[in-house]
Amino acid sequence: MDEGTWFDNPVVQGQLWPATLETLGMTVFSTLFTVVFGLPLGLALVATAPRGLVPNVAVNQVLSVIVNIGRSIPFIILMISILPFTRLVVGTTLGWEAAVVPLTVAAIPFFARLVETAVFSVEQGKIEAAQMMGASRFQVLGGVLVREALPALVQSVTVLVITLISYSAMAGAIGGGGLGALAINHGYNRFQGDVMVLTVVVIVILVQAIQMMGDMLSRLVDHR
Repeated sequence: MDEGTWFDNPVVQGQLWPATLETLGMTVFSTLFTVVFGLPLGLALVATAPRGLVPNVAVNQVLSVIVNIGRSIPFIILMISILPFTRLVVGTTLGWEAAVVPLTVAAIPFFARLVETAVFSVEQGKIEAAQMMGASRFQVLGGVLVREALPALVQSVTVLVITLISYSAMAGAIGGGGLGALAINHGYNRFQGDVMVLTVVVIVILVQAIQMMGDMLSRLVDHR
C-alpha cells in the first residue's frame, strides 16, 4: 500500500513540524550568540580603524586578519574541523543544539563585517558634533554611531538570520538536525520528492517572514 505523498506522507505529518522547530532553535540561539560576540568585534574594527575613535593600526590589522580567516573557511569544513570544540562545549556533536556552536563560530566574523560597514556609514559630521559637545568616546560609540546606524544594524541582523537558516540546512548534512536533515535523509536519500519540496517551501516561507519583519523593524527604528 502506498504510504502517501505530500501532506498524507507520514514523514511530513510526523517530522516536518519538529524539524522546523529545530531549525528555528538553531537560528535563534546562534543569532543571539553571534550578535553578543559579533557586535563588539565589529565595533572594535570601527574604533581602531585609521579614522576611528581610538586608531590603532596593529590591533585593527590583527582583528581584520582574524575576521577574514573566519569568513574564508567554508561552513561545512569549519563544522567538521571544530567537532572537538563542539563536543567540549555541548557534550555531543549531534543534534540541533550541537549545530549552534559551528553556526555561531562561522557567523561571528561575517556579522562583524556587516556591523563595520553599517557603522562606517554614519556621517562624520555627526561624530564631530558630538565630540565638540564634550561627549566621551564611549558616548560617541554608543550614543551616536550605534544609534545612527541602528536601521542598518537591524538590516544586518536580518541578513544574518537568513544566512544562518541557510547554514543550518547544511548542518543537517552531518547530524545537525532540522529541515536540512529532513531534506537529505528523506527527500534525497529515500527519493521522496514531496518531502524535499515541502522542506524548501517551509524554508522560503521562513526567509520571507524574517525579511518582512526585518524591513518593518528597520523602518520603526529609523528616526531620520
